[in-house]
Amino acid sequence: MAGLVALIAACTQAPKSLVGGISSLGEIPVVLITLARSSLGGNPAQPYAFSFTTLRTPQCPAGASVTRTYQIQSSGPASPLAGQTVTTEGVVVGDYQGAGQLGGFYIQDFRGDDDPATSDGLFVFNTSFPVNVGDYVQVTGTVREFASGSGTLTELEALSNVTLCESGAFVEPTPIELPVGAVGDLERYEGMLVTFPQTLTVSEVFNLARFGEITLSAGGRLYHPNNGNGLGDSTTLNPRRRILLDDASTVQNPATIPYLSGPGTDATRRVGDSVRGLTGILTFGFSAYRVQPVGPVSFENANPRPTSPAAVGGSLRVASFNVLNYFTTLGSRGASNQAEFERQKAKLVAAIAGLNADVVGLIEVQNNGDAALTDFVAALNAALGAGTYAAIQTGTIGTDEIKVALIYKPARVAPEGAFRVDGDPVYSRPPLAQTFRDMGTGGRFTVVVNHFKSKGCEGATGENLDNGQGCWNALRVQQAQKLLGFLEQLKTTDPDVVLLGDFNAYAAEDPIRILTGAGLENLLSRSPASERYSYVFNGESGNLDHAFVTPSLSPQVTGFTEWHINADEPRAFDYNTEFKPDDRYAPTPYRSSDHDPLLLGLSLNADPAASADFSDTAVRRRLQKPSMADGRD
Repeated sequence: MAGLVALIAACTQAPKSLVGGISSLGEIPVVLITLARSSLGGNPAQPYAFSFTTLRTPQCPAGASVTRTYQIQSSGPASPLAGQTVTTEGVVVGDYQGAGQLGGFYIQDFRGDDDPATSDGLFVFNTSFPVNVGDYVQVTGTVREFASGSGTLTELEALSNVTLCESGAFVEPTPIELPVGAVGDLERYEGMLVTFPQTLTVSEVFNLARFGEITLSAGGRLYHPNNGNGLGDSTTLNPRRRILLDDASTVQNPATIPYLSGPGTDATRRVGDSVRGLTGILTFGFSAYRVQPVGPVSFENANPRPTSPAAVGGSLRVASFNVLNYFTTLGSRGASNQAEFERQKAKLVAAIAGLNADVVGLIEVQNNGDAALTDFVAALNAALGAGTYAAIQTGTIGTDEIKVALIYKPARVAPEGAFRVDGDPVYSRPPLAQTFRDMGTGGRFTVVVNHFKSKGCEGATGENLDNGQGCWNALRVQQAQKLLGFLEQLKTTDPDVVLLGDFNAYAAEDPIRILTGAGLENLLSRSPASERYSYVFNGESGNLDHAFVTPSLSPQVTGFTEWHINADEPRAFDYNTEFKPDDRYAPTPYRSSDHDPLLLGLSLNADPAASADFSDTAVRRRLQKPSMADGRD
């Protein structure tokens, strides 16, 4: 199964390396032919243009009955020899016996069996017998299927003997091309030295600082199939395009985060970066096939941090931003202590300053009256200048722990009339609406901030169980339908309305289709398909955050963008202080939240002055209804 498998010897006058591979092992020159197996069909490929005459197999002491590694592995997911004591031999292709490493080493059969269904490699669980990469060893131990998550790793344990037969052997890595035909096809390479000749893209970095893991994918980053990016993503293809890169360590929260672009607080490793020619040991653990590196991994910083949002034009800027639990009550859903709270606040202030929006819809603000909102506005004005921002004071909205909110620049826009809330009990967090007047053009428009029910499955039953769109989809559909009714009421005042926020639904899912089916434009459609994401979950990028505009407002929108400062970043750079021996915190916008903010530009047409009736607080009272809580999501 191996690609080029070689034990190379040269006379004392021979150089240590030549084209085709020669290294010093003894006194007999031996040069090898390269044979590589196709990753798809498993048939030997043509030689690489070498022509050699001799291939010597390394030898171990005679007498032992040897079971080859591919016989131990067999063609299935589990070894037929599990529980039996066997003697096998092979080339050490990866040694991870050091402190905090994997507790063993990998061997690979020198020649392989040329059967594409069987692996030639094997993990040897051992820290008692020292070996080095390139050693040809004979080992005796017990075959075991080590359970790890939803699968097992075939290994040899309880060793009674390790014999060093020769040194200086090597196995050429076997090439693998993604996507594979089925995820289970990777089993045939378990324990082997492999290489991925293609460019692989970073698709997730969530566990980078915690476990040293990065999800890589072929064909670019992975997008959620329900997001409608149209870039070939599907529920069947995405799993076959991915592989996990590990750090060859069992240490959680390593003292130095691996794979970052540098040592300082400005270093990162973002989703969208890439690596080519990844080489390592393919193994299995924690329910996933993964690659353990055999040397440094060189990344291309293909997705650098954006220093500012893309230009959106217009005379007004409107933003939406999920601020990830801004709580002044410490130790609840947001910051655990004052130090974390100050770090959180500094990052969010930097993000809002970078957006430079005239109206901002905020999501996940503590619903403790206006205490948390007032605190945040005070922090903004302390950094940006007194009176830069003001808040729409709503008090407590509903009974959930979090609410949506609105802040604005009084120098740029003026609220007209009272805020309005649709308190229909279908909402877990009621939507908030406010009409504004552009101080420059005299144009008027209404902003509605939303936060639909999350996809978490706690408490879900019946039609709200996961049907392929996350749990609670039926409830989100009802919320979308109610929102359209609320919109019709708002349009009687002014037809120019933007509905924005965290809708907890991907762009091609039912709740979003209901809104666009009613004639609303989802401004995501104005972005390139590759840029349509505001959130990364389980290695797939997509939009939970949206901005919809009514037909009358659509031609007044001058631009739209998503500022990718959060979703692409490792969580190691957030404000939290726990589990961070390598703390890379900086008071910058990057990883200020787990959602990316949205930004749109407006150039409003002039509108007539508001009527006296519109300004009356009766409007608010007329639209408010009792609200019901719906959990902590």
